[in-house]
Amino acid sequence: MTNRSTGTRRTSRRPAALLLAAALAAPLLAGCGSTGAATGAEVRASAPTSPPAVDPARVAATARATDAFGLDLLHTLTATPDGAGRNVVLSPSGLSTVLAMLLPGAHGATAQELAKALHTELDPKQYALAVGALNRPVPTTDGLTLRRSDEVWTQQGFTVEPDYLATLAAAFDAGVHTTDFKKDPEGSRKAVNAAVENATEGRIKDLFAPKAINPDTRLVLTDALYLKAKWASAFKPAHTEDRPFHKLDGTAPNVSTMGQTGDFKYADGSGGIVGEPWQAVELPYADGGLAMDLIVPAQGGFDAFTKGLDQPQLDRILGALSAQPVDLQLPRFHFDTSNELTSALRSLGVHTAFDDADLGGIAKEPLVVSSVVQKATVQVDEEGTVAAAGSGVGVGAAAAPAPRQAAQLHIDRPFLFLIRDTAGGQPLFLGQVTDPQAG
Repeated sequence: MTNRSTGTRRTSRRPAALLLAAALAAPLLAGCGSTGAATGAEVRASAPTSPPAVDPARVAATARATDAFGLDLLHTLTATPDGAGRNVVLSPSGLSTVLAMLLPGAHGATAQELAKALHTELDPKQYALAVGALNRPVPTTDGLTLRRSDEVWTQQGFTVEPDYLATLAAAFDAGVHTTDFKKDPEGSRKAVNAAVENATEGRIKDLFAPKAINPDTRLVLTDALYLKAKWASAFKPAHTEDRPFHKLDGTAPNVSTMGQTGDFKYADGSGGIVGEPWQAVELPYADGGLAMDLIVPAQGGFDAFTKGLDQPQLDRILGALSAQPVDLQLPRFHFDTSNELTSALRSLGVHTAFDDADLGGIAKEPLVVSSVVQKATVQVDEEGTVAAAGSGVGVGAAAAPAPRQAAQLHIDRPFLFLIRDTAGGQPLFLGQVTDPQAG
């Protein structure tokens, strides 16, 4: 990779624009169709025939760092009175991926600020490889579809450093599309958006708003994530009832609430971990490798709990989960979130990338990040497990064991959710639900 001295000032030419996008969809259990098709030539840098080996300790540290980064973003996006009271879904994995695509091209203060926000001390290339290892494809099964597409869009005739493209190819198998931002920015925007829409089965539309891509744009990085998963233990529609949900404003409208009693990983506590009482439960998906964790603060304690939650505390909550019978009630919910994340990243200490960037590892032409956007969607309902079992075991009569008392978790108040890879620890989606009826 071409190195640049951090003490050398660039020319006074106007920096070209570079846009980042993490385009995300989590249409849990919902049918959808594919629309849109990308245009523009695609060229792929030479990638290794097999993914590079990455130290497992670095991968594990990067998963924890992504947890911390996600919580930082959630805190930032919900810091205002309006933000605190709204539903939010974001993908720490998606945003860390596009920033990991940017980081190997950054030098000096630009690289240092990005690395600090991402909670990593790894070399930029090693960080990219660790994120890429977390993102490696998961085989599709009847119960799980998890796909990711990472792409680079570049201006025709714009020379990108070969070492930078080689890093993206090795870490993310990223394809490079050439298009003409200068002559046809609107056509280029539609092509980028169509590729993201196609990769997310039509769930993420118009990732970049009109005029977000303009004649100054030279490079666009995108990550598209699509998840469709079935519950390991389905909720029966016959058990869904309208039940009160106690919102932050004191009202308690009736919402469609699913219910079942079964063995789940469960924990509760107060004081030591966050200082506020809480309950948590883990709902596995059918493949066994992914799960949704629900964390429910006590009534009246949501704001204090969420503001105090950090990555070590989240680790302790998840580590406390153990299998036991749970009488569970969970509202159905379905909503979208769209965020322009420049101000959020600035609040996390990322400034020079937007103001006076040193991105000499990408190209010799001066560049500056002009926009960081993310759209995400999540839907949770009864569908997702179609299961039948016929089993018979002949056993001689014996004394029945004493039944265990089921823990009761009736989620009738605002809560947090996390969709994660239970083996690697990667947080795919993170959010809060304050009103299950809000779209």
